[in-house]
Amino acid sequence: MPYHLSVTLISEVQIITILLISTFFFLILLILGIKKSYKLRKENDRLNEISALNDDESDKAYKDFTDGHLYE
Repeated sequence: MPYHLSVTLISEVQIITILLISTFFFLILLILGIKKSYKLRKENDRLNEISALNDDESDKAYKDFTDGHLYE
């Protein structure tokens, strides 16, 4: 007489619940990562713009600033 052992450790509903929670967790991590990447790119563009302005100032000829001081 064949019998069916119906003792399961994890039911299908529990598996689906765990998968949904895991998917939701990693979706939140993905959204936060994309948001941080966007902020870093924006900050990088801003710093590159400032760096370009500083490079323009450093290309100027050297000006002696010691004329007004008493360095003798």
